[in-house]
Amino acid sequence: MKIGIIGAGNIGGTLTRRFSELGHHVAVANSRGPETLRELALETGATAVSVEQAALDADVVVVTIPENKVPNLPVGFLDGAAKNVVVIDTGNYYPQQRDGRIAEIEDGMTESRWVANQIGYPVVKAFNGIQALHLLSHGKPEGTPHRIALPVAGDDGRAKRVVMDLVNQLGFDPVDAGGLDDSWRQEPGSPVYGRDFDADGVRLALTEAVHVRSPEWRA
Repeated sequence: MKIGIIGAGNIGGTLTRRFSELGHHVAVANSRGPETLRELALETGATAVSVEQAALDADVVVVTIPENKVPNLPVGFLDGAAKNVVVIDTGNYYPQQRDGRIAEIEDGMTESRWVANQIGYPVVKAFNGIQALHLLSHGKPEGTPHRIALPVAGDDGRAKRVVMDLVNQLGFDPVDAGGLDDSWRQEPGSPVYGRDFDADGVRLALTEAVHVRSPEWRA
């Protein structure tokens, strides 16, 4: 599978490493240009490209950049992607810590619905609540007892199945977390966020989530 990754921070770099290990063809980009990704490319065998090139022929594109940088993505950056490309949003809204105020999210729109609106394409929310180090090293074979599980939310069933299969390949149990408007259940401050629960634990945590942002997660 051809996977384009936009963002090479903690999660983007980790997914570049893991997907490359699994044999996927990975192109990785960041805002500073491909020359700054030379070491990551040499380490992983991934191809360092510009943001404009990251989605070229890609079956899956991962957007893993700060929320406040999403509106700066190039217009038409998905135009060269494969038909029915699956776009994964790993992002989180950190208003006090990084992003500043985003009015639509403050007013109740889910973070990933906002991202989808910004880029003009449906997204699947995944990988937003696991620590990068755990994503890198805590994957286990399918069927392992108490295997860490990750919630996956999206409106398109086919796209969600693609992402859930990738989660499984990486060594984690995928849990269907509903549609994109349900993805508040896995946002920062929710019971599942940042926790290494198994599948039953993730399902329980999703049901225990409260649709009110606590003060530390508001602008």
